[in-house]
Amino acid sequence: MKQLLFFLLILVGCSPSVTNSSLKSDLQNTKPEWLTAKPVSASYYIGIGHSTRDGSNNYIQSAKKSALEDLVSEIKVNISSTSVLSQIDVNREFQEKYEQIIQTTVVDEIQEFEQVDAWEDERNYWVYYRLSKQRYKDIKDQQKRDAVALGLDFFTKAKEAERNGESVLALGFYYQGFRAIEKYLAEPIRLVFEEKEILLTNEIIASMQLLLDKIELSVDPGEIMLNRRVAQSDLAVVTKVVEKGSRKAIPDLPLTAAFEKGAGDVFPNYKTDPTGQAKILLTKISSRDIEQTMAVKVDMMSFVGQGSTDDIYSLIASKMVVPKATVLMKVARPLVFITSSEKSLGVDKSNQQITNRVKNFLTNSGFEFTEDRSKAELSLDINANSEKGAVSGSIYITYVTALIRVSTARDNKEIYATTLDRIKGFSLDYERSSQEAYNKSLETLEKEKLPELLNAILQ
Repeated sequence: MKQLLFFLLILVGCSPSVTNSSLKSDLQNTKPEWLTAKPVSASYYIGIGHSTRDGSNNYIQSAKKSALEDLVSEIKVNISSTSVLSQIDVNREFQEKYEQIIQTTVVDEIQEFEQVDAWEDERNYWVYYRLSKQRYKDIKDQQKRDAVALGLDFFTKAKEAERNGESVLALGFYYQGFRAIEKYLAEPIRLVFEEKEILLTNEIIASMQLLLDKIELSVDPGEIMLNRRVAQSDLAVVTKVVEKGSRKAIPDLPLTAAFEKGAGDVFPNYKTDPTGQAKILLTKISSRDIEQTMAVKVDMMSFVGQGSTDDIYSLIASKMVVPKATVLMKVARPLVFITSSEKSLGVDKSNQQITNRVKNFLTNSGFEFTEDRSKAELSLDINANSEKGAVSGSIYITYVTALIRVSTARDNKEIYATTLDRIKGFSLDYERSSQEAYNKSLETLEKEKLPELLNAILQ
């Protein structure tokens, strides 16, 4: 009896412990309130991040990244009506782009956020971040003070260089000043410079534009006649840059050249020599337009530096009026004299398939054909024939071989030569087999040979 009573006491004593453990487990699996409704705080920015536990990623890091992005989304960029961004972006064309760029940099630079809580179940993981609004403001205010000090220093150096007539150096300093304060384009930065109150960001952009307005860029000649085969043209375009008032040459100024109408290959980047000049290198005309234009202008993006990009500066530079000169190019179509022979099993074909395909391709590429060899610039010769192959049962096999040669009409110097070698066709008789081989030859010609031919001609 005593043993039974002792056993019952032990059983009763253990029962509450099991129940409490079970309750604790249930409470741990209950979703916290911050998952039911995202907290709202006057003192903190809040970020809730989530990731799926599917074994394919680092779900904890993924959730933390998600929480940080959510937190940053609460930090808004307010565009002041007196800021340079507001003044140049009249139609709000790139305000959204600017805000996206700033938000991205905030994610990379944000500091002193803290993890409040985390919760998970078998398939999901959530994390709760917060950032003190006051602490964030203090940090950003200090960063802004440092940026303004640096921006003002570069602005001062730019003004000094400009007064000394060093335009390129001044533009470089203005850019560095802009770079220092580019995160604050949306707000006015008021300070005193040389006893005058200025808005620093606005003043840097305005000073760059005023300096650009004093630069004159010209090209010689302004209009040229050239052949689509640029390598055969006597082409020399020289650009010159001077100060408008003094006519003083501006050396080491970065320039860029590009087609505005038409298309082709032009070397894009230059710097003016000690005389303020640069020779533009045009190597290929790829458009068949009779009139095309190429523009040479000051390369504002060169101030960004090698190996880096500056999306914000690109937005600002696109709004500036940059010195530019345009070359009008009147493009002559090269004349081609063609000779051809196409045979099927040794007999002249009534339909010269390969010849017609080559002529159509060159015509669409901006070439013209002439029956007077003395007027032609290029000579095109096509020779094709098919030959009988084996017979296998009721299947007849035929092979087409074609030689295509392009040379200069004046001195017969070979520019391009290729062979369609034994292109195979098969059908129920030799005539139809020969036609099938010619059809396959056209496929090879279209995919492989014609682009090669055009590229060789235009070199």
